[in-house]
Amino acid sequence: MTQRKVPGPPLVATRRIVILGLPPVDALDVIGPAEVFTMANRLRGTASPPYVLELLASGADVHLASESGIALRAHRTLEQERRGSRPIDTLIVASGFNPEQSLDRTAINWIRTRSRSVRRICSICVGAFALADAGLLDGRRATTHWGMAKRLAELYPAVQVDANPIWVKDGNVYTSAGISAGIDLALALVADDLGNETALEIAKNLVLFLRRPGGQAQFSVSLRAQQGLGSRLEELRAWISEHLHVDLTVEVLADRLSTSVRTLIRMFERELDTTPAKYVEEVRLEAVCRALELGGRSLEEIGRRCGYRSVDVLRKAFVRRLGISPREYSQRFATGARADADAAGGVSVRPGTVAPAALRAASRRPHRGG
Repeated sequence: MTQRKVPGPPLVATRRIVILGLPPVDALDVIGPAEVFTMANRLRGTASPPYVLELLASGADVHLASESGIALRAHRTLEQERRGSRPIDTLIVASGFNPEQSLDRTAINWIRTRSRSVRRICSICVGAFALADAGLLDGRRATTHWGMAKRLAELYPAVQVDANPIWVKDGNVYTSAGISAGIDLALALVADDLGNETALEIAKNLVLFLRRPGGQAQFSVSLRAQQGLGSRLEELRAWISEHLHVDLTVEVLADRLSTSVRTLIRMFERELDTTPAKYVEEVRLEAVCRALELGGRSLEEIGRRCGYRSVDVLRKAFVRRLGISPREYSQRFATGARADADAAGGVSVRPGTVAPAALRAASRRPHRGG
């Protein structure tokens, strides 16, 4: 693997990144972020690396049990860290998928105490339960693996739980969704420290399809809809995706499926927990986001291809569903892009940039993954 050294901001003192494992951890929640910081050190290629990474085990010894049965060896125990406390720049908390079994009181109290002196404190996946138990998420917006979001909200009603995004930043507290989202969060931390170019180079070396910003949904409309595979809606969903530019009223869809409007509505509600109209809008908006990722087209052309009668209609749909305008969306999420309005108020995104499919859609079907 060829690694290109990436210039970054002026060097600062090496930052100490500490990952605290609450056993049994999900191994990827630890290894994923760790590889990001390790790759950052390799790419900078300096005598003074930007990060020193340490893994702490909250148990009695350095052997850290994982849910997969693959043992991890920590650099030190939490007790050893407490006796020789050194400054921590970023504290990251990881646990297993049954977090209530991992809420060791000594660890929780230590997290609460150290949170007052660290620059950033983060959780990977259901490690958010530890931050919440320490009171660090009270009054804050936070996320976790979507399959555990309801439980987090039930146990800690003071937390503003959002099951949709892959990671959330509220002040100096970061929480991420399941499994692979920890890598995205670590990339965002590196981008803050060393610049976006370094984070993108790390993503390329880790062979990631793209670096996902925090506002991106934990999974796409298409993935959510796959729970309906094998039903009569499967063929209709494929047809919708291929015909976004045509009139897709509920009557048109019912006729396509050779059924009544009432029956079609019941099918969508039963199998996808939505209505035909809402599903079509979600797919259209996701297609718009994909078009912005590819770049090279005005918002007017994108809207026409995706079934919007005008830029104004598309803009209103964006604001209603995503809470921001197409221009703001592009400026916020298109990495390294320059969003320029055309004469019609459209958005032009430079080819090769990335924008997320940040639709407010969530499945209720349990699924393990990020």
